[in-house]
Amino acid sequence: MKNNCFERAEILCVGTELLIGDIVNTNAAYLSRRLAAMGVGVYRQAVVGDNPARLAEDVRAALSRADLIIMSGGLGPTYDDLTKETVASVFGRTMEMHEPSLARITQYFEARGRVMTENNKKQAMMPVGATVFDNDYGTAPALALENEKGQVVVMLPGPPRELEPLFRERVEPYLHTRCEAVMFSRNVHIIGMGESMIDAILPHDILESENPTVAPYCATGEVRLRVTARAASISEATALCDAMVEKLKQTPVWPFVYGIDVPSPEAALVAELAARSMTLSVAESCTGGLIAKRLTDIPGCSDVVAGGAVTYQTREKTAVLGVPADLIAREGVVSEAVARAMAEGARKRFDTDVSIATTGYAGPGGGTEKEPVGTVYVAVSAPQGTICTRYAMSSKRDRAYIRELAATYAFSDALGFLRGVADEGAEKS
Repeated sequence: MKNNCFERAEILCVGTELLIGDIVNTNAAYLSRRLAAMGVGVYRQAVVGDNPARLAEDVRAALSRADLIIMSGGLGPTYDDLTKETVASVFGRTMEMHEPSLARITQYFEARGRVMTENNKKQAMMPVGATVFDNDYGTAPALALENEKGQVVVMLPGPPRELEPLFRERVEPYLHTRCEAVMFSRNVHIIGMGESMIDAILPHDILESENPTVAPYCATGEVRLRVTARAASISEATALCDAMVEKLKQTPVWPFVYGIDVPSPEAALVAELAARSMTLSVAESCTGGLIAKRLTDIPGCSDVVAGGAVTYQTREKTAVLGVPADLIAREGVVSEAVARAMAEGARKRFDTDVSIATTGYAGPGGGTEKEPVGTVYVAVSAPQGTICTRYAMSSKRDRAYIRELAATYAFSDALGFLRGVADEGAEKS
């Protein structure tokens, strides 16, 4: 480890139940996200069963490559919970009773009127020289062990309901104290431009910048540019990130940015509507309620989301939304004209400022030569008018992906329309 911060990290999750697929390993993903936000690069992830010999081998291998190792699992009271003991043996440390932890574990059982069995004391045994992190969410404390080279191994309990708050509240502050520099990141969220296009059009001085760094990450329907700076203080690191964001505003990428440091496009849309004191309704066909579901996942959405309708069958588009039957017969149920009529009908029926409508072929069946599977029309209506965008997604994609992507594009189109940057009649793929 250099004097300023950890440079290489590895994540090692312990548990036979992970290897055989009984439990999905969400810990590795969570830890990777938190370390990335700190500016610590995660170079490897691994899973090892409850076998001390193999665990010791993996710990030694990780120490040969990394200066920070984050481990999860194996801190419980049973015979096969051997993470602490194994790491202690690799470090050449003996185990000793950590009395403050024993007192907390004893109190935990007494407060619940439960009998503490003798094996629970094992959770209070710690390698000599360990830094112990109190666990307010369970019985097994977390801990960190440092060797003479300055390498650090952090050991966390396996249950995510314990690991996540422990890492966030106890371990992250500890890791920050190990760094002379601090890290800060801004996340620039983009819809409508792929990673390869972003890489092709961004100036090289941005992509090759060392401080701050600019790194692209892909998700369904969007790309995130993580801008991370290292400095002596948070204010200095923030200033470096903000200066890079200003440079990004001068590039062709910027019109496709839907938000900075926002959790999702639907959250950005809810915030935009709230800021404008506007209400929204939805009319969904191919997305089957997914747009409404994602909107109502956002806290505070009730202030702006009025309601909606899933008009999956043709007759319901007429009966509920007032889409003319002859229009559907003439243009087809999957068409720009019908999408527009659905959005306008929803806005009138629910008496909202804005409405979103979707109609398309999510597959695997359906579709025509003119409008194959993967075709989705997204319409957005407001008093200023109605826009509609045709999306042509690959028919090789599965039904869930097409629906998810259509919902994401719908949020982006609504945001663009509200902000005055939507491009009516465009076709994207």
